[in-house]
Amino acid sequence: MSATTHNDVFTGSVNRQSERKLLGVAGLAWLFDAMDVGMISFIMVAIGKDWSLDASQLGWIGSVGSIGMAVGAFIFGMLADRIGRKNVLILTLLLFSVGAGLSALATGIGIFLILRFFIGTGLGGELPVASTLVSESVPTEKRGRTVVLLESFWAVGWIAAALVSYFIIPDYGWRVALIIGAIPAFYAIYLRWNIHDSTKFAAKKNEKQNPFRNIAEIWSKPYARRTVMLWILWFSVVFSYYGMFLWLPSVVEAKGFSMVRSFLYVLVMTIAQLPGYFTAAWLIEKWGRKAVLIVYLLGTAVFAYFLGIAESLPMIMVSGILLSFFNLGAWGALYAYSPEQYPTLIRGTGTGMAAAFGRIGGIFGPLMVGYLLVRQVSIGVIFTIFCASIVVGILAVLFLGKETKNKELA
Repeated sequence: MSATTHNDVFTGSVNRQSERKLLGVAGLAWLFDAMDVGMISFIMVAIGKDWSLDASQLGWIGSVGSIGMAVGAFIFGMLADRIGRKNVLILTLLLFSVGAGLSALATGIGIFLILRFFIGTGLGGELPVASTLVSESVPTEKRGRTVVLLESFWAVGWIAAALVSYFIIPDYGWRVALIIGAIPAFYAIYLRWNIHDSTKFAAKKNEKQNPFRNIAEIWSKPYARRTVMLWILWFSVVFSYYGMFLWLPSVVEAKGFSMVRSFLYVLVMTIAQLPGYFTAAWLIEKWGRKAVLIVYLLGTAVFAYFLGIAESLPMIMVSGILLSFFNLGAWGALYAYSPEQYPTLIRGTGTGMAAAFGRIGGIFGPLMVGYLLVRQVSIGVIFTIFCASIVVGILAVLFLGKETKNKELA
């Protein structure tokens, strides 16, 4: 073997190690984010009982986090194009971790909602920035698969949330669960020393940045169509996801099962998220981004409808498992697809603003469920609305989206 070939092999090995390290570091941050979002869906059930809250008040617990996520995605997305992906990742992780720990001390709905806003701000900023960093740091042929695998840590976080909720909340209370969710604050210190900004960002970081110019650029002629597509897609996916999944333990309980039983059934449904991610990761480099998004969103729409009308336990479980499988696979494809729409200089801004607009859907989804339940609208009708929302997202990808498989990032 020649020295040149040997060096190429060695460099490839180092690069692979670096990619795995980045995926692990960013993935664990993603896991902790998901753990917080997942636990709040279970905590809503317990808090509702402790504080005698009605469905509309519980809807605000789900929605105020999305308000924070919209603000965080907008602000931190632009900031990532100025100060770097790594620094924003650390800031946002600290913000939501400290907020989660303080929320365990809340004595009423008012202060709890304020803290949920700050948690959401950190969470909303971290997710698109992490996917942007990973997307910029891996080879083109593995980019989509790697970002979907990053998103698969979300499922692990939800599974951890379901396990903590099932074993901790009934016996020890929701406050202990929230304290466990605050652990990532310590992880942020580790992050500072173990990741670097992508070479693509490092090469561009000295170029003058103007956030207002970046906002104008994503609406300029070369990018306006893809921006419209992303905003519609993000809104429809986030609106339906947070409307359905934040209420899922409550919905299962409303169908006649105890709180503990509902937690167990949702845990089983949540486990189905992992094969959803892994199959999407495998297919995204074979079928392309558009095909995976359309197929998995279509599956989401179908099984959202069936879960809404399900009455028997087998029907609830099968439709819930398949809803989790398809919906989270679609999320993985969404995070892979979004950063690929823009060049490096505006990638954080473009991805962050699409996510921010989507979080507006996350505000209205949980609120709508609470509002309609108070007015005794059936769960079947509510989930049909989410089904229709997903169909709108499918049409946006079908008619406005462009395939980005194997395309080099500018």
